Amino acid sequence: MKKITSFVLAFLFVTTALVAQTKQGHTNKNKFRQLKQELPTPNNQHTASGAPGKEYTQQKVDYTMDIVLNDDKQRITGNETITYHNNSVDELPYLWVQLDQNMRAADSKTPDISSGKVRKKLSKRRFDRAFPEKPFDGGFKITSVTNTDGSNLSHTINQTMMRINLTKPLASGETFKFNISWWYNINNHRTQGGRSGFEHFEKDGNNNYVIAQFYPRMCVYDNVEGWQNDQFWGRSEFALEFGDFDVNITVPADHMLGATGVLQNRKEVFSKTELKRFEKARKTFDNPVIVRTQEEATKIEQGRSNKTKTWKFKAKNVRDYAFATSRKFIFDAMAVDINGKTVMAESLYSKEANPLYGEHSTRAVAQTLKTYSRYTFDYPYHKAISVDGQMGMEYPQICFNPGRPNPDGTYSDRTKYRMIKVTIHEVGHNFFPMIVNSDERQWTWMDEGLNSYMEMLAELDYDKNFPITRGYPKNIVKYMAGDQSKIAPIMSKGDHVYEFGNNAYGKPATALWILRETIMGHELFDHAFKTYAKRWKFKHPTPADFFRTMEDASAMDLDWFWRGWFYTTDVTDIGIKGVKKFYTSKNNDGSVNFNEDTSAGLGFSKKQNKYHYEITYNKPGGLVMPIIVEFTYKDGTKEKKTYPAEIWRLNDKEISKVFSSDKELKSITIDPDLETADVDTTNNSWPKKTMNKFDKFKNKIKS
Repeated sequence: MKKITSFVLAFLFVTTALVAQTKQGHTNKNKFRQLKQELPTPNNQHTASGAPGKEYTQQKVDYTMDIVLNDDKQRITGNETITYHNNSVDELPYLWVQLDQNMRAADSKTPDISSGKVRKKLSKRRFDRAFPEKPFDGGFKITSVTNTDGSNLSHTINQTMMRINLTKPLASGETFKFNISWWYNINNHRTQGGRSGFEHFEKDGNNNYVIAQFYPRMCVYDNVEGWQNDQFWGRSEFALEFGDFDVNITVPADHMLGATGVLQNRKEVFSKTELKRFEKARKTFDNPVIVRTQEEATKIEQGRSNKTKTWKFKAKNVRDYAFATSRKFIFDAMAVDINGKTVMAESLYSKEANPLYGEHSTRAVAQTLKTYSRYTFDYPYHKAISVDGQMGMEYPQICFNPGRPNPDGTYSDRTKYRMIKVTIHEVGHNFFPMIVNSDERQWTWMDEGLNSYMEMLAELDYDKNFPITRGYPKNIVKYMAGDQSKIAPIMSKGDHVYEFGNNAYGKPATALWILRETIMGHELFDHAFKTYAKRWKFKHPTPADFFRTMEDASAMDLDWFWRGWFYTTDVTDIGIKGVKKFYTSKNNDGSVNFNEDTSAGLGFSKKQNKYHYEITYNKPGGLVMPIIVEFTYKDGTKEKKTYPAEIWRLNDKEISKVFSSDKELKSITIDPDLETADVDTTNNSWPKKTMNKFDKFKNKIKS
């Protein structure tokens, strides 16, 4: 009796445990669940539709500056008056200013946050940069911070940030005006690196200056972050407010200069011949007009004026300011028709960059303005300049680009296409983020990724056979299939990712390409993308504003796509697990039996009027994506079928589809045109292809 009782108790215990187990719940892990937890709650500034709300506000900052460039000492000296407009509803007890040049100060922490090991061999350039004979005396030297009456204004400097300590809080709707004076030594960006600086030419003793982050700049204050005052470590770029600039730049009298803004005194700084040529350029829409020729620039660079000229500019509604200047610069320009408005495309370059720049720079600028305007909004500014700066950096209306021919003037296709690619990319930044003004310090992909996608369209407009290296799905496979410990989701701060180029540029560009080409189609995608650009031009969008607008303007639920591509490091891998063949037989009552045909391969054991297949697709990869299938029939014809990504909504591992045809199948291929960035194509065919030695070698290298 005791044994029976023990058995019954044990049985009841196990049964109770099983029942309890079946009652246990689980959190929603479905790949199609909504992004409610990831996205911020909508409000009257950033709405649920992705549009700016009726209470949306942003600050405005105006600058009046006098800048002097000392060519002998390679030094900038400046004085500025900043007028800060508090358009928010908040009271501000202090203001924050960015001091980006302090990244190069003697006490900068930037070198200390990077680890490194001794390499067995370093090029002279890398060695000189890593182990300079004399430390560079960089960083802003703030000589005064004052009120408008000249009295000292309390301030605190914390590395690359400066807090302005107000005597009383700045109320909503009020403005505050103050002055800053400073100087700093300009870095040689060719030997020391950097996003601006000078390049020295030993042969003629001249310098090309490409100058940015040269003035103390106000931080962004908004309802999303409060003060966006993250330190500048050198990689993640900038968050800035729009405003008006009145800037006077004094340089040697023989320099040619380009800058953000409308030049106010062209007659004072141009020769009569240059004025005449520039007026011709204003009316020339087919080819660049040379305003200062190579012969003239070469003659000028052989001398050295001891006089100065002051170039005067005004810029309305820009978020930043930059300029380039040199006595070496050749200058060409042409007019661009943007929906009836004339915009000037211009280039400044030294003879060392000719004929490459002369043949392609200004034309690439013009093409960029046309393509981007077509897909977003009409370019609102009066000009865009490409400068032979031998780097890739962007600022409102001006950018610094690489690319030079061999000493004999010849250049390879690789050099040409790289120069055009970077020029298009940097000019394109006028749209993202110079106008659609996202926070680069926080979300690098919102400008680099969106711009890299748009760059592809402009490149193909420039040359239909352009060798695009970033953005096509097949080009991101190696990165996505790589070591997961070295990959971060796109939704990561730029300073914290491993492979910056793939994470911030390549993968988001690929994601948008797939959305347009494979998931949404051109009409829906283009309309939604243009809606986002127009909604947020001259404003501060967040990732949620982009995600929500793309759905709002297309009537497509894309939460599954944003989660997979942007919030995870999952990969695409969809394969064919198996294929079953069925033939039919009729019963007396008219019902039909499906009988499995177990003959080898896809071929049937007997002739049929209708061929039926049950195809099982599996998904070893974490990403949900459409299943793109190409059916090849025995008569040689092909048919393509795309199953939406939602096919995976009830089973994330495998699904089966019944396929019927009047023709007998010969083979099945998944993603035949490599549209989905599938990281393993060995399971994409049925019957499974036999790998040759080369394929086996490639798979071995991949693994």
